[in-house]
Amino acid sequence: MFDKLKSLFSTDIGIDLGTANSLVYAKDRGIVLREPSVVAIQAGSKRVLAVGEEAKRMLGRTPGNIVAIRPMKSGVIADFDITEAMLAYFINKVCPRRWYNSKYNKPRMVIAVPSGITEVEKRAVEDAAHAAGAGEVFLIEEPMAAAIGVGLPVSEPAGSMIVDIGGGTCEVAIISLAGIVHSYSARMAGGDAMDDCIQNHVKRVYNLLIGERMAEMTKVEIGSAYPLGEEKRLEIKGRDIVTGLPKTLTITSEEVRDALKEPVGQIVDAVRSTLDKCEPELAADLVDRGLVLSGGSSQLRGLDKLLMDQTGLPVVVAEDPLSAVAEGTGVVMNELDFLARNKKVS
Repeated sequence: MFDKLKSLFSTDIGIDLGTANSLVYAKDRGIVLREPSVVAIQAGSKRVLAVGEEAKRMLGRTPGNIVAIRPMKSGVIADFDITEAMLAYFINKVCPRRWYNSKYNKPRMVIAVPSGITEVEKRAVEDAAHAAGAGEVFLIEEPMAAAIGVGLPVSEPAGSMIVDIGGGTCEVAIISLAGIVHSYSARMAGGDAMDDCIQNHVKRVYNLLIGERMAEMTKVEIGSAYPLGEEKRLEIKGRDIVTGLPKTLTITSEEVRDALKEPVGQIVDAVRSTLDKCEPELAADLVDRGLVLSGGSSQLRGLDKLLMDQTGLPVVVAEDPLSAVAEGTGVVMNELDFLARNKKVS
């Protein structure tokens, strides 16, 4: 009786705790928060000054007494204290403190984590969530959450394949009967790796240093994994290494595509490696069903065409790839009472 009464006042939330962006899903309300996973702190004290979009605008532009950092690396916690502060910000924004005693009404939380993380890394996520104010914490693997979020029939006795490409990782999984049959987690094949490759290319070829935001904008504006029908050009700005002065130059989409060959190749290898382990019956299912791309970095132009060429399977990009994992945590919330009794999420 007490548990039922408590559930009337508490808020169940699901979090896609991403390397680049974090999304929060509130029960009965849908996705209520989308923020970059960036925190600005006071240098030397770790006092939080800004979180999310406000903090991201500070990247590369802060004075010496302020540091803007991303506490998640490759899908896992790189800075525990800052991640805790970021989670607390998300919780308080979605579930503001009310008149009742919050000790008995802490939100239950479903958090998506990469499929390849260790037990120690899982414990770090749980501990950070508890310290930030969560009650019960349930972890779900990102590819499973993404598959549920895009509407794949994961409970059927047939193979479904999801490729979730976020900022820090590329998660590939073949799912059947509500379980992951085969999975592959590539930690250096996400959007951050693509941005790094663009920065390194511009530095090596043009002696120009560009920031994270400029590299990301270049990827979004003219990046591709497959030849474009009409190639694009973009003006980029940075600091000349030789003169030390600000400089502007024009870069082409062909150059960017060449710079992205390594991370894109790792995505293709991850998909092929997962398919190599696939049982014949599941492989037969995938011939008809194909695979679904989700995650923000799956929107790279031509990535679906490249994977189609490399695998021979139909490839579809999710309707809202950035929201897939968060939407999946929302669906899982309807089973929280069952999960609380079993304390397990596949």
